[in-house]
Amino acid sequence: MSKLSRRNFFKAAGVAAAAISTQTNVLAASAKAQQSSHHGHMEEQGYEGYSFFQPEEAAFIEAAIDRLIPPDDTGPSATEAGVQFYLDKQLNGAWGAGERLYRSGPWQQGSSSQGYQLPFIPSELFRTALRGLNADVQRKHGGAFASLSAMEQDAYLKSLQTNPVDLQGVPSNVFFDSLLSLTIEGYFSDPVYGGNKD
Repeated sequence: MSKLSRRNFFKAAGVAAAAISTQTNVLAASAKAQQSSHHGHMEEQGYEGYSFFQPEEAAFIEAAIDRLIPPDDTGPSATEAGVQFYLDKQLNGAWGAGERLYRSGPWQQGSSSQGYQLPFIPSELFRTALRGLNADVQRKHGGAFASLSAMEQDAYLKSLQTNPVDLQGVPSNVFFDSLLSLTIEGYFSDPVYGGNKD
């Protein structure tokens, strides 16, 4: 076996690095093409940009937050300001995972002065409540919340707040209060968090 000179070693290393770099670029281009194709499919469904909400959930959220903050002479609607993406990012992140919540119970019915008393982390609360809401709206109105008139949507949201019903273990007024708080936060937050667009 011949002795490998320092010069030949660096030549071989350079060739290997170039080959790895080329392969990495090809793989990155392939992944980007797949991602673009996936995003194109999501865009066809009207589901662009969400990481937490499923299509049916996103439809409810978009319609509901636009009733909570509709457009007027002084500003855009909640969806025009990107509040739906603020909610999505929060629920898909550390806050949604309940990173700072006390999680050891006991889970008992508390008074309103005791604050949040449910065993759900925020992402579970929203997912469970939205599943219950969609079933409730279907049962009461025979369709999706987004297909209701603005007046019907307002009446339904008000009933969630004032006449609590059980949404598969989540009181509707607790869900409504969470949705309203997050909508206001997203509308006025720093745009880096997804809302308050432009």
